[in-house]
Amino acid sequence: MPRGSNQARIFLQELFQEQGGEQLLERLAPQTDDPPVSVAAGISITDRAVERRWKRITCAPGIRDVLLPSGGDVDHSVYEGNIENYIGRVMLPVGLAGPLRVNGLFAKGDYYLPLATTEAALVASYHRGATLLNRAGGCSALLLAEGVVRAPGFAFATARESGRFVTWVLENQDRIRAAAEATTRHGSLSDLRIQLTGNHVYLLFEYQTGDASGQNMATIATEAACALINEESPVHPEYSFVEANMSGDKKASALSFQNVRGRHVTAEATIAADLIERYLHTTPQHMTNYWRMSAMGGVLSGTIGVQGHYANGLAALYIACGQDAACISESAVGLTRFETRSDGLYASVTLPNLMVGTVGGGTGLPSQQACLALMGLSGSGKARALAEVCAGLVLAGELSIIGALAAGHFTRAHKKLARKRGTPHG
Repeated sequence: MPRGSNQARIFLQELFQEQGGEQLLERLAPQTDDPPVSVAAGISITDRAVERRWKRITCAPGIRDVLLPSGGDVDHSVYEGNIENYIGRVMLPVGLAGPLRVNGLFAKGDYYLPLATTEAALVASYHRGATLLNRAGGCSALLLAEGVVRAPGFAFATARESGRFVTWVLENQDRIRAAAEATTRHGSLSDLRIQLTGNHVYLLFEYQTGDASGQNMATIATEAACALINEESPVHPEYSFVEANMSGDKKASALSFQNVRGRHVTAEATIAADLIERYLHTTPQHMTNYWRMSAMGGVLSGTIGVQGHYANGLAALYIACGQDAACISESAVGLTRFETRSDGLYASVTLPNLMVGTVGGGTGLPSQQACLALMGLSGSGKARALAEVCAGLVLAGELSIIGALAAGHFTRAHKKLARKRGTPHG
């Protein structure tokens, strides 16, 4: 419902044009008669299990053949452990940008950038930014910090009980750490922070998770720590939860922005004015003018951080490389900075919440593993390099989109690349 009274009136007039208000409201009433038959649930991806699910699906002819093509050498069982109620696959086009030269603490070399997307102009934009950075010698990238937080919450009758509980936790940190770390070979509890608000206590468990993105690892470890706490604390909470929504999981938060969630990385480059003119058709000063205005726009709109479109490149890379795509909500938070220098344009990006890994999750699936291998970043020992490459990718994207806006080419590029030839558009 629109907030303004005039907008609300117009909206209701359009809504009630063909039916009265009572008739429309009747549509919202619960319908308990003849409930739908649920999809056959389960984690099994055998031919029999998949067939059983499809028998319960009512759909137009041909849909099954698109989602579950017959023949070929596809082993659908490889998806077991990554999906429930499996019925097939969705195919997305993958475009290749770069390679991008990254001069990092962990990433050193030229990296292809596989991007899975249906948004035309996206790959072309990142490819242009990568080409520009390469001509300037590449970007410098630094991983600054790492940590994945899980934040259980405990409720007590009074703040006095909360205080006694916190005292016990502080005295037993070593035992709590041992319980958490006993669940994993690759993770370690690096910090335990405490937030007390009246009769509620939040414990922020921060883990080092190796080459995994680490969310499941952190959850399982924290569950074990909470079991010890609930069993042995002399002050028993009235109730508790393994996650009390303070970790910043799959959401932008001020806490994560000021600290770290996943991997905290930054990338920078100084680009000569003649390269800006040649590849972006504008000037360092005008790009800085745009950045200054966009920074104020970000402040006025209340964004956490100020940046152009980190989500575009990261989402496409995440999908191609088997990352948790929902973590874009925190990963695409950060700061872009431009400065006009005597030797050209200084540009930097900083991402404090980059959730990426090179083992676990979807990274082992065939297509996703192939994309990581194409980058030379598949398997153990590569996650920090992947984070620095992500920072370089984001920097390339910021340079390209801000260059397009400064040059007045933003709309033209989308008209040219985002419309199929011969297809009318409104």
